[in-house]
Amino acid sequence: MIIHEAHIKDYSLSGEELEIYKFPAPVLKKKAQEVTEFDENLEKLCLNMLYTMYTAPGIGLAAPQVGISKRIFVIDTQFEREKVINSDGKEEIRLKNLTPFIFINPVLKNQEGEVLHQEGCLSFPGIFVDVKRAEKLTVEFKNLKGENMSMDVDELLSICVQHEFDHIEGIVFLDRLSMLKRNMLMKKFLKNKKKGK
Repeated sequence: MIIHEAHIKDYSLSGEELEIYKFPAPVLKKKAQEVTEFDENLEKLCLNMLYTMYTAPGIGLAAPQVGISKRIFVIDTQFEREKVINSDGKEEIRLKNLTPFIFINPVLKNQEGEVLHQEGCLSFPGIFVDVKRAEKLTVEFKNLKGENMSMDVDELLSICVQHEFDHIEGIVFLDRLSMLKRNMLMKKFLKNKKKGK
């Protein structure tokens, strides 16, 4: 994978863990607004989103999932979690091979091919379904400085970009299923949520 300016220079995992909104939170069904200000607040939000994604853990997180209706998502499909015993004898999780990316105001182009891949979602804990996605595509976006960027993606990164892009469009991954399957899974999810699972 080519590392470029979408890639975050700061590998430190400092940040604030944000609340991840679960379905049926209204923000998840709302089309997000474009980012117009590229400042310290934006950078702080993006780093907090990365911190939240790693802590969850997940490989992608969109701003609407943390209650912010902005066209931003973060992704890292490469990182690994490792359980280690620290000097106090306590178990802790360490992350390796961090390759975080931030996409602001993304646009998807040149979608090619079709692939079926099992997806999960931090806003739908416990639900995993096969979803049809484009095999590869180009994503145009802005970086933290507001500069225009472009990236060709395939494999898992392509799937993740499409999943997170759906979130900023107000689409959840179950919307990609047949009505019958979608209704069945949503009922199951909401029933389990009520039970506190």
